[in-house]
Amino acid sequence: MKKIAIIMGSDSDMAIVAGAAAKLDEFSIPYEMRIMSAHRTPAAVARFAQDAFDNGYGVIIAAAGKAAHLAGVIASHTVLPVIAIPISSPALGGLDALLASVQMPSGIPVATVAIDGAANAAILAAEILALSDESLRAKLLAMRLDMERAVLAKDGALRRDD
Repeated sequence: MKKIAIIMGSDSDMAIVAGAAAKLDEFSIPYEMRIMSAHRTPAAVARFAQDAFDNGYGVIIAAAGKAAHLAGVIASHTVLPVIAIPISSPALGGLDALLASVQMPSGIPVATVAIDGAANAAILAAEILALSDESLRAKLLAMRLDMERAVLAKDGALRRDD
């Protein structure tokens, strides 16, 4: 199975990014976490992205706040799927990071999840890998079934309370 890279722009993003790691652990998907900055370590980011496929990665998750150029810079150096996690910040609540992530020029796409949406980034990465991994596809289908059962159980409990 291909592994997933989780790149964060700063160690302060770890609290959010941990949600992606936890979800990947649930699916038994191998991943590696790194701290790299689009602005402070641009050469390292470019090298990582250019070598990612050859190093066994199938998807790259990039988490950054404020200007949030990390996912876009990575995407400009690889054709692997890149998923952005816009990180919230006190100044603008993460809207700045969200807009920086989704407003990519034609030809350099970045998939973007909700502000602080680390778990969904991991699930989307798993869905991409599941295109060629039937056992992972089965795990994703089981997760969806578990979610359905949980909602139906809550609905049933609510109706019994009436």
